[in-house]
Amino acid sequence: MQVRALAFDVFGTVVDWRTSIVGELEEFGRNHGVEADWQCFADDWRAGYAPAMDLVRSGELPWTRIDDLHRRILDELLLGAGITAISDDDVDDLNRAWHRLDPWPDAVAGLTRLKERFVVTTLSNGNVSLLVNMAKRAALPWDCVLSAEIFGHYKPDREAYLGTAALLDVAPDELMLVAAHPGDLRAAADAGLRTAFVFRPAEHGPERTLRKPDDAEFDFMADDFLHLADQLGA
Repeated sequence: MQVRALAFDVFGTVVDWRTSIVGELEEFGRNHGVEADWQCFADDWRAGYAPAMDLVRSGELPWTRIDDLHRRILDELLLGAGITAISDDDVDDLNRAWHRLDPWPDAVAGLTRLKERFVVTTLSNGNVSLLVNMAKRAALPWDCVLSAEIFGHYKPDREAYLGTAALLDVAPDELMLVAAHPGDLRAAADAGLRTAFVFRPAEHGPERTLRKPDDAEFDFMADDFLHLADQLGA
């Protein structure tokens, strides 16, 4: 296996989006004197992500950055919660919470080790500015920041996976997708990429139990990035 580059899913794989977003929502509520079930709000915000991308895929919406899809979902959720007396600037700042997500505890150290042996890049549906801001804040040591925005195709469209390989000048089977989401990995494998599953059992919070896929389904199975680095000799 001659893997030369690792491409990482970001939301849930590299960063703990749910804990971060719940914290941002709780702070927003305190600052503005509003109350809601912020954990449910965070889950609903995330749950709107795939249907919003499908509106783009169907042609109902033109190509749209994830920042703008997040804002569309957020506006609907705030309206549904009866939270309407908030300035546009403050809502926009809340929307940018997705730029301020905290990494999993192993992420920076694991990426730093993996970077010694491989090119490490994002491969996220998040737009480039979001990913760059996140990396600056969280000290994520990417060699480059690649996004579905560059290809005009959200994952799991094969154009995102093959486009990443082309930009890095590697064959598809020289690129490995690292992700906590089996569906993402299956689509990458269908496009000819290698795959590594990283288990993030707490991604959706303590109330939702996640299970590992079958050990034989992907090229590597890891408990975190440090475990993956051990397996890859980094």
